[in-house]
Amino acid sequence: MLKMFTTQLMGLFKRIEEKEEFAFEDAARLLAQAPVGDGSIYIYGEKEMKAVSAEAVDGAEPLKSAKALSMESAADLDIADRVLIFARTSADEAALSIASQLQEKGIPFVAISTVMDDSAGGLAEIADVHIDLRLTKGLLPDEFGNRIGYPSSMAALFVYYGLKFTIEEILAEYEM
Repeated sequence: MLKMFTTQLMGLFKRIEEKEEFAFEDAARLLAQAPVGDGSIYIYGEKEMKAVSAEAVDGAEPLKSAKALSMESAADLDIADRVLIFARTSADEAALSIASQLQEKGIPFVAISTVMDDSAGGLAEIADVHIDLRLTKGLLPDEFGNRIGYPSSMAALFVYYGLKFTIEEILAEYEM
């Protein structure tokens, strides 16, 4: 089972990398504007997506100028700040609430979530840049015909690292 899960997970990572290649670049450019200016990159995620914020802020290699974002602290953001929203799906109500606040204040943001067929609109429509996690069901079949193994936080961390590396490359070029 672990071998099958590993194969499926690698396939998921490859699909994200291939299908979202241009969105990674656009998102990193948008986010890199914060540390170049006087802003910070705020990261928002609820439930399992809190793992991304924890990694970016408290991990072994934190993202430059990254801060965790909560519903309460969203009101304190400045136009120089940029926001990275992680959600399981593009219809996540809490993420949409934060996104609406950001839109009202004119603060650019990147959203990372899975676009479900029934969630037309949502984060994918209102974000300045959206990266689709492409995780609509579990990766493995069980013995009852269901799908299990839904690694949304692993997929989100994969996207986070892709963005982090690209942002660092942009900032290194800027400092030259």
